[in-house]
Amino acid sequence: MFANTVLPGLLQTREYALAIHQAREVRSPTEDIERMVEARIQRQGILERDPALHLWAVLDEAVLRRTVGDTEIMVGQLKYLHDVAQSPHIDIQVLPFSAGAHAAGAGHFVILWRDDEREPLNSMAVVYIEMRRRGLYLDDAEDVGAYKLTFDYLRSQAADTTASSRLIARARQELSS
Repeated sequence: MFANTVLPGLLQTREYALAIHQAREVRSPTEDIERMVEARIQRQGILERDPALHLWAVLDEAVLRRTVGDTEIMVGQLKYLHDVAQSPHIDIQVLPFSAGAHAAGAGHFVILWRDDEREPLNSMAVVYIEMRRRGLYLDDAEDVGAYKLTFDYLRSQAADTTASSRLIARARQELSS
């Protein structure tokens, strides 16, 4: 996945998710927002399945620098992000500001795919583009191929996972001081 404005839901703490939903759903009742947050937190359970889902995220540095909620929420979120990046089935790369213009100028997207060598009919690939109130799914092979290529370029422009962990830690440290 690639995120350029806020952290993807699978990587959000409850407090960060609450702050995001409160900002987006200004006129929604508190109980509706709580339901949205709970649904987001429950979806994170897919990261703990056995066998584990492999998550590879490229995050624009702006995601680390944009304070969501308040400083305390953001410090906790960056600590959580740093910790979860240590998991063997989660790769997080940061696309630093210094990388300049990049292949995903259009914004946030997720590529979901499963290769099933034993049963090719079970293989699938789809791109999910998150929008304000709904998402768009693209399953045309040409569209999926274009997004996979974009993601390859993003990974090549982003800092490696070790340098990315340092960038996350630095952003957290700067907020803490």
